[in-house]
Amino acid sequence: MPSTQNPADPNAARSASTGLGRLAAWCYDHRRRVLVGWILAVVAIAALAQWAGSRLDNNFSLASSPSQQAQDLLASRFPAQQGDSADVVLRSPSPLDSPANAAAIGRLVRSLRPLAHVSSVQSPLAPGAGRQLSRDHRTGFVVVVIDTADRFARPGLQVAVGGAPVEQVVSAAPGSSEMIGILAAVVVMLLAFGSVVAMGLPILTALVGVGLGFGILMALSHLITVPTFGPDIMIMIGLGVGIDYALFVVTRYRQGLAERRSPRDATIVALSTAGRAVLFAGATVVIALLGLFVVGLPFMDGLAAATIVAVGLVLVAALTLLPAIFGFAGLAIDRLHVPGLLARPGATTGRGFWRRWSETVQRRPWACAVAALAVLAVLAVPLFSMRLAFSDAGNDPASLTTRQAYDLLAEGFGPGFSGPLIVAADLRGPNAQAGLARLDARLAHVPGVASVSPPVVNAGRNAAVIVVYPATAPQSAPTAGLVERLRGQVIPQVTARSGVTAFVGGETAAGADTSAYLSARLPWVIGMVVLLAFLLLVVVFRSLVIPVKAAAMNLLSIGAAYGVIVAVYQWGWLDGVFGASRAGPIDPWIPLMMFTIVFGLSMDYEVFLLSRMREEWARTGDNSTAVADGLAATARVITAAAAIMVCVFGSFVIGDPLRILSVFGLGLAVAVLVDATVVRMVLVPAVMQLLGPANWWLPSWLGRATPRLAIEPAADHLADRGLADARRR
Repeated sequence: MPSTQNPADPNAARSASTGLGRLAAWCYDHRRRVLVGWILAVVAIAALAQWAGSRLDNNFSLASSPSQQAQDLLASRFPAQQGDSADVVLRSPSPLDSPANAAAIGRLVRSLRPLAHVSSVQSPLAPGAGRQLSRDHRTGFVVVVIDTADRFARPGLQVAVGGAPVEQVVSAAPGSSEMIGILAAVVVMLLAFGSVVAMGLPILTALVGVGLGFGILMALSHLITVPTFGPDIMIMIGLGVGIDYALFVVTRYRQGLAERRSPRDATIVALSTAGRAVLFAGATVVIALLGLFVVGLPFMDGLAAATIVAVGLVLVAALTLLPAIFGFAGLAIDRLHVPGLLARPGATTGRGFWRRWSETVQRRPWACAVAALAVLAVLAVPLFSMRLAFSDAGNDPASLTTRQAYDLLAEGFGPGFSGPLIVAADLRGPNAQAGLARLDARLAHVPGVASVSPPVVNAGRNAAVIVVYPATAPQSAPTAGLVERLRGQVIPQVTARSGVTAFVGGETAAGADTSAYLSARLPWVIGMVVLLAFLLLVVVFRSLVIPVKAAAMNLLSIGAAYGVIVAVYQWGWLDGVFGASRAGPIDPWIPLMMFTIVFGLSMDYEVFLLSRMREEWARTGDNSTAVADGLAATARVITAAAAIMVCVFGSFVIGDPLRILSVFGLGLAVAVLVDATVVRMVLVPAVMQLLGPANWWLPSWLGRATPRLAIEPAADHLADRGLADARRR
């Protein structure tokens, strides 16, 4: 077999001289050392994570917001009220204070008091606990931190546990999504490769990278704020991009073997070409994710860090562990194959399906472009009614105890009982007590308020707490409007010149503050990411038109994905198909995360497709031929990669009980599906055919000032030669 060092093979020789080529050779030659190093790293990080544990925290508070000011006042003036409490909700057809129910509730309360971490237990039947018992006496709740109360249920007495601590425990419980996604990826890659070994390598490297990232994230949770769903997001993204990145490298390695290269030389060429593209793709995703740090919220920093760790580690695994495994697999990568499915790499620019498809689109570019834009526009229509707010336990699946507790409380006490507003008042001056009384009286008559608790004054007589129960659900728009009305109109009018300074806080108000903040930051994040991607594509493709087109098309893909999640989870369309338990708003962090991740992944496909088109343009100077050959050369692998991502992301829709992960998974799956089909296979070739040679236009003065960054090692000199020939023609 010829060696890549043969001077007759200039591309191979050039590959061996690149940095990634040298890395591939070293990992191949020292494959046992590389494999042992990865195994030791996984074991060490797993041991560290097991020893340190995790500190996952759903802290969505916004510093300096009115809700945080209320929390700070409570922390300094009411230290005994610090700490979250759980609600053991009770429901019975007969009154809870009947002899039989009272005896069962008494046993429950007595069993809870001696438990660890329980400072107090308040029974709904205790004197002075009237607000814990509904008017019909058939619904009540015990205030306590506990997760074992369901064993006290008896015939006729329903028990459900809710509250912030329980919601954190439930939200951290894993679903079956990861296994469903992996099995789907196995099927896709078997169809794409036909080889069991070739199929297994991308999954192995992705699992190693994700496993290592999971341990690192658990350790990082002690230093930064990582939400309870952060590890799920990390696994979702890590599996998707990890399998994809390894897929591209394995495809190029098998192509090298088909070109009769030795396994070592095929490894060097694979990393110098596909590996370089993968490195660029991973860097693009990381750059997009860095946009989340401009938001300035700790939990968003934690989500960004989790995703960057996942992308970084699966990328490193694809560039180091995979070449080492090639050394063990050698020519046997296709030995275990499925009869009739083994795909032999070969020429991809002949008269195959994808070239015929591209030529069909290019013959009718206006019709295809208009049809594709119409599809994207229809999918994006619901986007314009998107409402951003944190979902609550009412959106949990009906099988979860948190949802059951929420529904019981809403039925017994009203829909807003689970999301009270905490009015924390700072009392100063001789008129403060009178001002507090006026405030309490006024709050009870505000439209949208169901009830108000009497003020509780602290021992120092310099602070008070009033609990306001809205008439509407915590996540509803009227409740958010009530928060704004209390802050902007009611409280200032009542407390003016009274010595009372009041802040509206509580979990519901904090969610409204954070939602408003994230909504305002979304355009800034979009603008920053688009600008960075534009500059990067100008450098890579040395064109002004292509970066503008790429940014516009990526925005269309993301808009379509936004529209679909609004239609399903906010409007309630097809809720039975996608398992949406109850219609509600879109959590405000989801559009931000979706945009950065989808924009990065879309740029991956854009780079893989357009880099090949640019090579053909540089070689032939014919735009139509470049578009057709570029699509034919990349469509198969892009389709397989997109199918894997759709399967991994979509598995979180059907295999995870948490609404936020289902919304996020469906959004990513739709975005990738639309991007890889409607955009890349229809809109891109149609628009590039219409634009013609203008696709590759770059002012000469800008070309001289722009640095060179090629995806393929030979791309720069080919581009210069091809563009010069095209200009002469």
